[in-house]
Amino acid sequence: MIKCVECGYENMDGLELCDSCGGKLTAATAPAAETAVPASPASETPAPEATGGAPAQAALAPDAPTGELAKAPEAALAPAPAPPAAAMVKAKLVIARGGRQGHEFPLEAGNNLIGRWDPETGSFPEVDLEQDDPEAKISRKHALIRIDGAKVTVEDIGSLNGTYVNRGQRLTPGAPADLKAGDEIIVGKTFFKVSIDPIS
Repeated sequence: MIKCVECGYENMDGLELCDSCGGKLTAATAPAAETAVPASPASETPAPEATGGAPAQAALAPDAPTGELAKAPEAALAPAPAPPAAAMVKAKLVIARGGRQGHEFPLEAGNNLIGRWDPETGSFPEVDLEQDDPEAKISRKHALIRIDGAKVTVEDIGSLNGTYVNRGQRLTPGAPADLKAGDEIIVGKTFFKVSIDPIS
């Protein structure tokens, strides 16, 4: 600080006129001011803060791809669910009794609905028994056959008259039963033979 000899006001270093009275500041105090802040070798090299902290920020900033990976939510890093397995067998239902005896219904990989066409919802089951069930013993959504790889199952989905395999007990709705070639499925008054062949 440089003290004005006329009014006693302490001015910042480097001023020639007093901020208070406007008088000329004497250079007598200048040497003291200069010795107050001695030059050091370290001061010749600007610190990182003197440049706005850019080097420090650059050192901490991750590369864009790494930063994006670090910020990605866990769900985005989780592996995608595996697609449904391709069918390893070729299956079909053949009417053995009731309706159009001998009529075949090819089955697709995934879900195959057994039932009757529903005019209210426009639902068309893969195994549509509208022409084979004049007494309406088969529910519009009666049972579900699923092909998953080499595994074939049948499941009752809450039908009125039930689903039976090999003339055993009525299937519990929602509990799939395994099927093999030659099995018999009964829905309403329609009897099916199950045909399953491996895909070569």
